[in-house]
Amino acid sequence: MTMNQLKWLSYITCLIMFMALLGGAVVTKTGSGLECGNEWPLCHGKLIPAYTIGSLIEYTHRLFSGLAGLLSLASMFAFWRYARERRDLQVFALLTLLFVVVQGGMGALAVIRPQSAAVMALHMGFSLIAFASSLMLALGTKRRHAWGDAPPVAGQRVSRGFRNLTWAAALYSYIVVYIGAYVSHTDSQGGCSGWPLCNGEWFPELSGGVTIVFTHRVAAALLFLLIACLGHLAFWKHKAQPELRALGIAAVVLCLLQVLSGAAVVHTLYNERLYIFAALAHILLIAGLFGVLCYMSVRVWQLERANK
Repeated sequence: MTMNQLKWLSYITCLIMFMALLGGAVVTKTGSGLECGNEWPLCHGKLIPAYTIGSLIEYTHRLFSGLAGLLSLASMFAFWRYARERRDLQVFALLTLLFVVVQGGMGALAVIRPQSAAVMALHMGFSLIAFASSLMLALGTKRRHAWGDAPPVAGQRVSRGFRNLTWAAALYSYIVVYIGAYVSHTDSQGGCSGWPLCNGEWFPELSGGVTIVFTHRVAAALLFLLIACLGHLAFWKHKAQPELRALGIAAVVLCLLQVLSGAAVVHTLYNERLYIFAALAHILLIAGLFGVLCYMSVRVWQLERANK
């Protein structure tokens, strides 16, 4: 296979991973997780279930998850066979396959045997890592196809401090995602009414769902400040590195939209027609942000090593 063919394979894998992530979010937000009963991989004892909206949502998600697994396996083999010299791309492909299998196994287990909210939040987290890995594979392959193995030019040095800040932002964003998933799986969305105030107060009385939601809001606010700082440094301190500047801008824009989508979730909580779109946007934006931060983390590490 040529690098162009590998690039398109990575694009398709990333797209299907995105659809599987979207399907999982739809399943969660519509409460369709058990529409096929406690059976997996069959749905009510059938390969193709009877047509109901709930079973269609759950079964479609299963199909996309299965397809994502097959494409991840194909990508792993293709990059191992035809891109042996690019260890980074092989690692991305391996991570995609590994976490697709893990999240698929957790999804099957959740159907067969009910799991706690903490475990179900981890299921969302592993799905996010699988998507981020496929996005890194697509972006890394695109860069390889465009630039080959050209070494960094002079002036593209990345400091250890900026590298550590990028890594911290990626790790912290995952923690924020986990807390957000925990909010969803504990049905605590209504713990704070209004936005940005929580029940009309900046610091509400903490109890039950209020504690969970308010913790997520504080964590999200700190994440925005961290991403703003990262984007500022990427744009103004790395003028010789347009890729890092673009990634920094993308991270800030996605994080800002994520904050706004969070506000939309609060204000549409009791409007079923609008809430589902706001909630899905909220999940997909954080998935994009996490993927960008993961790829940025790899690139700053590569640039720091290349300039030593």
